[in-house]
Amino acid sequence: MTSLKDLDDAQFAELYGSDRFTASVLSSRMRYIVQHMCTGLLNNAFSLILRDWYDFAATISGPPEQNYPMSSVSNSLAMFLGTMSEAVRNTIEEYGPENLEPGDVVICNDPYRAGNHVNDICFIRPVFHEGKLISLVTLRAHQLDMGGVIPAGFSGTKRNVYENGLVIAPMQLYKKDKPVKSAFNLIFDNARYCALLLPDIKTIYQNLLLGEKLINESVERYGVDAYLGAIRYSTDVSAESMSTALAELPDGVYEAEEGIDCDGVDDTVEYKIRLRITKAADRMELDFSGTSPQARTSINAGILDTKTAVGVALKFLIDPATPFTSGAYRPIDIVLPAGTFISATPPDGAVFLYWESTGPVLLAVFRALEKALGRKAVGGDYGSLNIHNANGVLPDGTPWVTTAQCGGEHGPWGATQDGDADSYSVVYQANNLDPATEAIESELPAVVLRKEYAPDSGGAGDNRGGAAVLKDTLYLTDAEHWSSPLHTKTASGVGVYGGEAGALGATWVFHPDYKNVTKDKDLIGTEPEVYSGATPVAGMLDPKTKTVDPNGEYFYFASTPVWHTKPNAVFRYLTNGGGGWGSPLQRDPERVCRDVRDEYVTIEGAYRDYGVVISGDPHGDPENLKIDQEATAKRRAELAAK
Repeated sequence: MTSLKDLDDAQFAELYGSDRFTASVLSSRMRYIVQHMCTGLLNNAFSLILRDWYDFAATISGPPEQNYPMSSVSNSLAMFLGTMSEAVRNTIEEYGPENLEPGDVVICNDPYRAGNHVNDICFIRPVFHEGKLISLVTLRAHQLDMGGVIPAGFSGTKRNVYENGLVIAPMQLYKKDKPVKSAFNLIFDNARYCALLLPDIKTIYQNLLLGEKLINESVERYGVDAYLGAIRYSTDVSAESMSTALAELPDGVYEAEEGIDCDGVDDTVEYKIRLRITKAADRMELDFSGTSPQARTSINAGILDTKTAVGVALKFLIDPATPFTSGAYRPIDIVLPAGTFISATPPDGAVFLYWESTGPVLLAVFRALEKALGRKAVGGDYGSLNIHNANGVLPDGTPWVTTAQCGGEHGPWGATQDGDADSYSVVYQANNLDPATEAIESELPAVVLRKEYAPDSGGAGDNRGGAAVLKDTLYLTDAEHWSSPLHTKTASGVGVYGGEAGALGATWVFHPDYKNVTKDKDLIGTEPEVYSGATPVAGMLDPKTKTVDPNGEYFYFASTPVWHTKPNAVFRYLTNGGGGWGSPLQRDPERVCRDVRDEYVTIEGAYRDYGVVISGDPHGDPENLKIDQEATAKRRAELAAK
């Protein structure tokens, strides 16, 4: 097959309805359009999950006769991007493209039709030119609440779709730019916090209009044939880029296993992903046969979410330079039996915390391809968003809710051949913001007491994994909490190319009758002895000291499905550490000394993990730390001999 760059001008014009330059300009302009839509929503959203978290994404798709190719995606939440091409196709095909008219908006939030979870509604607007449907512009945006048994919904203890929240099949939300009353009533009769949902939906609608306007301007300027050709061209570029990247990997069969701790019923069942990758020439098959059956609660993911994780992993590892479109999947086959915890089916296979199940899919791809990638392998990240969902009522009767703000939602990445890893980001599948502490504290009866790195937690390596993040949040009123740390039994921060894995994380609650920050007017310390009176929420812990111990006892995240706390309770989250890259014994001792100075690594950790002997006071006199070169050489020789 002739590559795109080898097409002559006539061949290119015949395929794509324009010259090469115009197709490139239109491809870039489509990316500009979706980004512009997202900026508009970010600047005008009301609810915290949109305004502070960037929990949305925009795409442009082609018309039915092109089979709905997704030609551009925004740079926002990556978890949405692999699901949205099928979400648009499935929604519009079921609604009927022949039923669409100018001024319509069609919605769907069914995880099994459209991917993700019920709070993530797809808002789809058709774009017409001279009476013909030429494109669909889409915003998928998280709604703060969609009903169900838990305010805001983030919990791993919901047992089926009926507890999960309102499911909306494809239906009209706007008709000829007028709100459809029955659709709005359906949402607002079933959801909480509608005072925030209504302005958010109106803002989403306005940004769909913006997308439509900008597409129409493009068509008016360049012509409809060039616009439709640019949609095909954008996806063809992605497909060719992925094929080229796959061709550079050595052929072979690669296998890996990953998983999560358990579900929200009890801790008797672990959930394992079994992955077998077959790479041949410029194609790849990922076979997930043998993966554990679907879970008994809402920790499951749907098949489209698993597809997203595969796409993100492969773009991350082998094809990061070109824009992502639906064409990236063209050389990839995924074998995924129905009814596993990464391909759940209704009504019992409830889907909500889907990223907790597909995060291991991504890590399994990382593990499986480590040998094939060699120096290009990438270490694992902290592996779980550890989302905290809490709510209560203010003294004046106003209800409040916090979700994804005060748990362990941000943490470290794994190292690469290019350098040490970041220590404060989001899991590889996300691309969201870190809610500002000031925004949290201005709207919630909560105080963020700590956000700091834990020493000796990043996987040791020639390049070091990111450090785990420790975060304390004080709640000032009575509250109920749902906590979802689902990856604490084994390290998610996989070490690669000889690097070590990152440390394990955990979660605790300090009740005020044990530690009362407000009364004591002091923070809760981080020394080991403070944990003995804490209540473990999740993690592998020493049963007496309650400190992290990989060989200790597993404390199960849903042993208390709902935590009811009195004023001045503190939740502490410690994320997993990121994976290291390369042998720790190859790390320049001067870099290790800088890590000790910056308190990523302790003096004891430098000796134990890197074989570097350092003296001095890293906290009181960090600039005068000394490396004992002779003792370091001796220690490294000892470690190398093991």
